[in-house]
Amino acid sequence: MVLLIDDAGYADFGFAGCKDLKTPNIDKLASNGVVFTDAHVSASVCGPSRAGIMTGRYQQRFGFECNPPRDFTGVSLNETTLGEAMKQAGYKTAAFGKWHLGDLPEYRPNARGFDYFWGFLAGGRSYFSNDKDDTEGETHSIRENDTYATFEGYLTDRLGDKAVEFIDNNKDKPFFMYWAPNAVHTPMEATKEDLALFKDHPRQTLAAMTWALDRAVGSMVSKLEDEGLLDNTLIFFLSDNGGAHNNQSSNKPLKGFKGNKFEGGHRVPFFIHWPDKIASGMYDGLTSALDVFATSISVTGEKVNTQSPLDGVNLIPYLKGKSKGEPHNKLFWRKDKMAAVRKGDYKLIRVEDLGERVYNLKADLQENNDLSSQNPEQYSSLMNNLECWEEELDSPLWTEGQIWDTITWMIHEDLFLNREVRVKNPGQLNRFIKASSSN
Repeated sequence: MVLLIDDAGYADFGFAGCKDLKTPNIDKLASNGVVFTDAHVSASVCGPSRAGIMTGRYQQRFGFECNPPRDFTGVSLNETTLGEAMKQAGYKTAAFGKWHLGDLPEYRPNARGFDYFWGFLAGGRSYFSNDKDDTEGETHSIRENDTYATFEGYLTDRLGDKAVEFIDNNKDKPFFMYWAPNAVHTPMEATKEDLALFKDHPRQTLAAMTWALDRAVGSMVSKLEDEGLLDNTLIFFLSDNGGAHNNQSSNKPLKGFKGNKFEGGHRVPFFIHWPDKIASGMYDGLTSALDVFATSISVTGEKVNTQSPLDGVNLIPYLKGKSKGEPHNKLFWRKDKMAAVRKGDYKLIRVEDLGERVYNLKADLQENNDLSSQNPEQYSSLMNNLECWEEELDSPLWTEGQIWDTITWMIHEDLFLNREVRVKNPGQLNRFIKASSSN
């Protein structure tokens, strides 16, 4: 099972040190699992990150580099998806919630290895049924497989209910479930009952949304426990990227947020729960969400053929002490005008027309002290690694365009200079330009 949360902050779960948001069910899972302290997704925004998880490969290898526009194709049909791989291994497969990996029929979940789908194709939607999202044919509308469907109540709860139904229907056979709610992505919406539980909370809506998320996870866990399946079900829990600037999330003590190349954009809360096979504890090795694919197919014990070599690795030997070192000695990121590389304790961020910065994460996790001029050998090594990796990649099939390129540049300029971020979205950019022109 993969539990992929949307836009959750690095510090917004109890197991990650959060004190003000309540996540008892998630925390209990984490306490009986292995929590990764240096885990990263392959992109700092939703679509590309999910493409990496779904293929176990850097999504830049097949052009899925930026968040997709409305008229995009989807994950290349030359790539093997996690759903397809698990079907090869004899598992019943299901996807729930947000897809964001292709709208056309050949790119939808049922065509990419999932026997059952209940969710929506687009990148976001309301948590309540409404005329705007829930129109037949709309990519935001709920679909059961490829048939238009409706729902009542709060979407996060319904996604939990549907997952419980799937477990019940497949409890006597091997199954794989990709559960990807839109929680806690905007719009910021919660039920009146959950909001009342957090009256006067400084992050009231996020607290209520997170409480509903935890409730849904709890319903799945309870079902697995009732069926005697919990301890022998491999569960991955992670966020698709860092917390966003607009959903009350917190990435403390990390710098940055969703969409940029600082740690707050791509270092995520991440744990594995599999008590029958892995002892609980903490793991500090450099880890990637790309590893979900390789780990999942390895533990099936079946031979699975993928169309291309994986970038992720099987984590289980590292957690059992059978493999020495760390799962990765290098990780890479690139989205349009910005890129980054991590090698050992050092990280380089490069932004076109702005330059590069080098940080020692062991000594400076907050990425405040640029070492690019003080340590030219490390700078050259990191740049060489990044450029060599880029030679292996396809060109982006789409980019973000001038407006977002400008916002990205301004955000990184501010963070490079350790000052408050001036602009975070197009509306703020327009106001900033008007204010600047009037001065």
